[in-house]
Amino acid sequence: MIQQVDDFRAETAELHQLLSGLGDGDWARPTQFKAWTTDDIVRHLHMGDRMALASASDPAEFAALMADIQAERKKGLSRIDETRQRLNGLGGRALLQRWHETAGRLCDALAEKPTDARLKWAGPDMGVRMFTTARQMETWSHAQAIYDLFGIERPAASPRLRNIAEIGVRTFGWAYRNRGLPVPPVMPTVHLDTPFGETWEWKASDSDSVEGDAIAFCQVVTQTRNVADTSLSVRGETARHWMSIVQCFAGQPETPPPPGTRTRSPR
Repeated sequence: MIQQVDDFRAETAELHQLLSGLGDGDWARPTQFKAWTTDDIVRHLHMGDRMALASASDPAEFAALMADIQAERKKGLSRIDETRQRLNGLGGRALLQRWHETAGRLCDALAEKPTDARLKWAGPDMGVRMFTTARQMETWSHAQAIYDLFGIERPAASPRLRNIAEIGVRTFGWAYRNRGLPVPPVMPTVHLDTPFGETWEWKASDSDSVEGDAIAFCQVVTQTRNVADTSLSVRGETARHWMSIVQCFAGQPETPPPPGTRTRSPR
């Protein structure tokens, strides 16, 4: 079994602990992420995990589910409205239980995959390590909006954060290609300090760099923070432009949030 499965399982457990402490009235409160409610965020994660489980266990089921979702979207429904409709308004603690059960089954299915397995997704096929990391990244990034909404300080980061930093670095070219822009020939060097004493570095350019806190970098590449709201040091034209369009997740191009719009609320 690959380490990323344990990391993803731990990520879901941490979010489950946060959600278990919410009151009945908390689930409908809008977050700073596109005004999605906590219900909306967990529905989105649940559908992502449900699709991933289908991909990992029955590719034909995955293809059918994807075709059905795309057919509904062609009717003019937004992504979040389609999910609300598909789950028939499931919310609150019933949603929490359904999401947690599905995420657990997904972890079990991924743990059984050979390390060289490739899995179908909405975009190109992915190796099982990157596929699992993408689910961890989605869980980690969407959880941030819930922590922010309730003014809760996030638990101390663990070494599993490395997976999210890694996907942030690896998608440097994707952020450009997804917008139809030429990919710069050399990626900026990324040098990150962690709260648990490790230093991570992806050495590339001698002139452009992004340096500083690993948590802040992960927040920026997942668009849970604008780089201006962090202490990251960004040096060079390529590095500055990358941080202005950075996007480590699949889908249509998304513009990073304006400065000051995604922050932790006072308790």
